[in-house]
Amino acid sequence: MTENSIRLDKWLWAARFFKTRAIATQAITAGRVDVNDMPAKPAKALAVGDRLRVHKPPYAFLIRVLVLSEQRGPAKQAATLYEEDPEGKAARERLAHQLRIAPTPAFDGKGRPTKRDRRDLERLRDNDD
Repeated sequence: MTENSIRLDKWLWAARFFKTRAIATQAITAGRVDVNDMPAKPAKALAVGDRLRVHKPPYAFLIRVLVLSEQRGPAKQAATLYEEDPEGKAARERLAHQLRIAPTPAFDGKGRPTKRDRRDLERLRDNDD
């Protein structure tokens, strides 16, 4: 690689999309990261101006690389490494809002049937035959 390129997994780690390089590598090999609308490998040489689609369920980030960095820094510094697509950001915020207002799935049953419930069920099964 030349000095004006960097490994994809290193850059994703430095830009704080993933907590470790190993997790970034797993995401890339699982097909959750595209570079310029093409599937990529962890060692893909990333250059300034490349467009990335990073899918971290349930969200998808559409970004353009502005600065290359091998060092992981604070979140404010990491945010300067890329520029997020306005349409992608709006879609992600809409999805976050929908997930926030959606009802939380919960179990409404009372759990394991009691002895009385079990006997009632057996009585119903016997009547069906």
